[in-house]
Amino acid sequence: MTARRDDTVDHPRPQLRRPQWLNLDGAWQAYLDDAAEYQEPYNVPFDRIITVPYPPEAIASGVHDTGFRRRVWYRRVVGLDDNLLPSSDERLMLHFGAVNHRARVWINGRFAMQHKGGHSPFSIDVTRHLTGHSVEIVVQAEDDPHDMHKVRGKMDWELEPHSIWYPRTTGIWRTVWMEKVARAHVSHVRWTADVFTWQIRLDADVAHLPKNSTLNIVMRLGDKVLVSDRCMLLDARLSRLFQLPDPGIDDARAHWMWSPESPQLIDVEITLHAEDGLVLDHVISYTALRTVSVDGDRFLLNSRPYYLRMVLDQGYWPDSLMVGSADQLREDVMLIKELGFNGVRKHQKSEDPRWLYWCDVLGLCVWAEMPSAYGFSSETVHGVMEEWRELVDRDISHPCIVAWVPTNESWGVPELMHDRRQVDFVRAMYHMTRALDGTRPVVGNDGWEMPCGDFVNVHDYHADPEELYARYGTREGLQYTFEHVRPARRRLVIDGFDGQGKPLFLSEFGGIACMDEGDPKGWGYSVARDGAELLERYQRLMAAIHRCRPLSGFCYTQLTDTFNEKNGLLTEHRVPKAPIAALAEATRGPDARLHDWYTDPLGHSEMWRGKRAPELTPPTAQSSHAGAGPEDQPGMASPEPGHREPTEAT
Repeated sequence: MTARRDDTVDHPRPQLRRPQWLNLDGAWQAYLDDAAEYQEPYNVPFDRIITVPYPPEAIASGVHDTGFRRRVWYRRVVGLDDNLLPSSDERLMLHFGAVNHRARVWINGRFAMQHKGGHSPFSIDVTRHLTGHSVEIVVQAEDDPHDMHKVRGKMDWELEPHSIWYPRTTGIWRTVWMEKVARAHVSHVRWTADVFTWQIRLDADVAHLPKNSTLNIVMRLGDKVLVSDRCMLLDARLSRLFQLPDPGIDDARAHWMWSPESPQLIDVEITLHAEDGLVLDHVISYTALRTVSVDGDRFLLNSRPYYLRMVLDQGYWPDSLMVGSADQLREDVMLIKELGFNGVRKHQKSEDPRWLYWCDVLGLCVWAEMPSAYGFSSETVHGVMEEWRELVDRDISHPCIVAWVPTNESWGVPELMHDRRQVDFVRAMYHMTRALDGTRPVVGNDGWEMPCGDFVNVHDYHADPEELYARYGTREGLQYTFEHVRPARRRLVIDGFDGQGKPLFLSEFGGIACMDEGDPKGWGYSVARDGAELLERYQRLMAAIHRCRPLSGFCYTQLTDTFNEKNGLLTEHRVPKAPIAALAEATRGPDARLHDWYTDPLGHSEMWRGKRAPELTPPTAQSSHAGAGPEDQPGMASPEPGHREPTEAT
């Protein structure tokens, strides 16, 4: 069997995939249990059909009920053919991408699992619950719409969306899927690359480890085999460093390393063998040579200073809310690149791993952010920390992620200036993230009231470009800003953290709305009358920001209109409000002309265009934005479980 890079676009877990899996999205029976009347599934009067993974609030779900609800029940019966029915030495795994907020699952009438955390995935081994050639799945999704201490992100607590808050997303809202695996199988992989030493590390977990088993790892850069290694497994986790042949000089190294201008990925096959050579499991993955770090007040990508041009992305669609199709996820990444950005801050949302996949493939730096709770309590501390740990674990191997943002604008810690516990919580989130992943910078509290952090991040929506330059354009101006300027009436740094000597980002600014003056709810931080005025004001803002030499980068608010927020560069339907080429020219700034990626619509270098560009057709403005897919890496043979290979170690 051959695995090509485009096969992963629909796979819900792109970095640990097997060829056989069953997508359970589609029609499920449902019941909206607004009064939380039913505790067990046995008498639930399933009275409607809902299209999973769309939440009941979304038009795409077929329900489109935006009222308050405490619980939603789901039911589906799945037939098991020979491809899914497990034998005595196999297991059937059921995976949920995300269920908001607490999920309880019954399999064939038996309670199987509870998971708490509305944005993180979970899995169930359903094998012991099987009784025949079908499996009944019942899910109770409990999500109190008025609970301000759970992780909410941008979900509104009022009946209708107001201000910067959006419709609620209740219940199942990410793909549900099944796969059959051997009893002994690879359950988790984690990739860590280090450009300084020219090494890649693999941490792989194996479930039900058989005696004297081995793991074979093959890495390829295009057609070139970089690694072919067979390791004896002494326990259930393999930790292995792979030393790659370092070409040394930058021009040669550039063909190996990942960046937005040259998003080179390394394809990987991992095969688990029994003692006699029998193939027990075979998975496809990928990684990249990419290192991010901080040197004084500069952000570094692959050991060199790198200026981040980012856009704030809410990740909502008008008919499906937080759920994007595979094509929509890819389209958004293409549009961000075509608008001249090399990075994106995904705001108050954990995005679909397929979106991260396209950021890896097309080359887009990502700041991954934790959706916030609003109130502070011990419940907040427990819930936020556990869910964030699960999300970091899910996404840690994606090379596109270059920073973690566990806390935003003091949400969930509203008395950060006066409550020692809240300061300690923000510091704990920062240090926990550093402990989970020591390879990426971590933001302490994005926007203001920063008690810690590897960056200093400021949200400032002042509409005058010259005032922004006065605040952030010179070292002298910065000193005054840190002492006296208070965006949103908040101090920028607190608790002895002065932020001096750290990379400085204007991580939210702009927010120029372009809308009908008669819209009673629509708003932005300032308003342009039409697309021409929007472009002119955007050009002046960006010109001022590019003059601010102390900045290590920026994040413009925002990519698309989102419900009442009309401050996107694109409408909610992804139609540009001004010519994309002109917007991109302003985004990239005057120095972009000095670089070889300047003339490419997606910001790829000449070297990368020579390898891949003919298939990287940018989306067409004012249309559906559908473009051709990227050129895929050469396919890799995938031995089926049960195949025997020689047992001698390499």
